[in-house]
Amino acid sequence: MGFKPLGDRVFVKYMEEVERTAGGIYIPDAAKEKPQKGKVEAVGKEVKEVKTGDVILFDKYAGSKINIDNEDYLIIKEEEVLGVIS
Repeated sequence: MGFKPLGDRVFVKYMEEVERTAGGIYIPDAAKEKPQKGKVEAVGKEVKEVKTGDVILFDKYAGSKINIDNEDYLIIKEEEVLGVIS
């Protein structure tokens, strides 16, 4: 796949987080009210703080969702990135 984001945009692949309660009950994504996590696949030329390969947190409603080759991705502006997980 060859996708190059423009300007200050970041191309992110969603990372699935399976969460369960202490009793083993699965919590669906729709019930979670926390930031989303993803891996940066590509960045635009104006992006300064994030690089390809970083794992980042972003708001649940940030950016534009797209599907390429049956994989879900997100295109967000750098300012919508909440932080980098190290």
